[in-house]
Amino acid sequence: MERRRLIGYLLLNVLVSAIVVGMILFFYDRTYRSDCAQLPQVPPFRLAPDATPVTGEVRVDIVSIIGAGAAESEIAVVRNNGAESIVLTGWRLQTGGGGVYTFPQLTLYSGGSVQVHTISGEDTPVDLYWGRPSPAWGSGEIASLYDSQGILRALYRIP
Repeated sequence: MERRRLIGYLLLNVLVSAIVVGMILFFYDRTYRSDCAQLPQVPPFRLAPDATPVTGEVRVDIVSIIGAGAAESEIAVVRNNGAESIVLTGWRLQTGGGGVYTFPQLTLYSGGSVQVHTISGEDTPVDLYWGRPSPAWGSGEIASLYDSQGILRALYRIP
């Protein structure tokens, strides 16, 4: 009889835990989405004199900011979700605190992604290095991606 009681309590505990976790995730998702709808406007950049406009539909996203707060492990992941290749030369990735990373000569092919590391290193086609000695990102900040014309193309709120 004692064993049946224990199994009953365990099942009840699993059920209550699943309901609580589901509620937390539901409310977090609702709050996060409403926060994203009210993102502050980030001031645009001045145009570079040799900037070339991007044409067609541009679907570039900041997929994630990994390791926010630790410069050694911070990585911003930018992905081209569009059907066409995009030249990212002159594009800018901006932190909520005003830090700016300007992309070097780089073409991001359809479905491709590039990682921007906060620390120093040697650039490769898939890994770029900002060269900052301190962290660029913090929890709750907004990362912004501007094209070479200063048009905002993507926003990402760091969890």
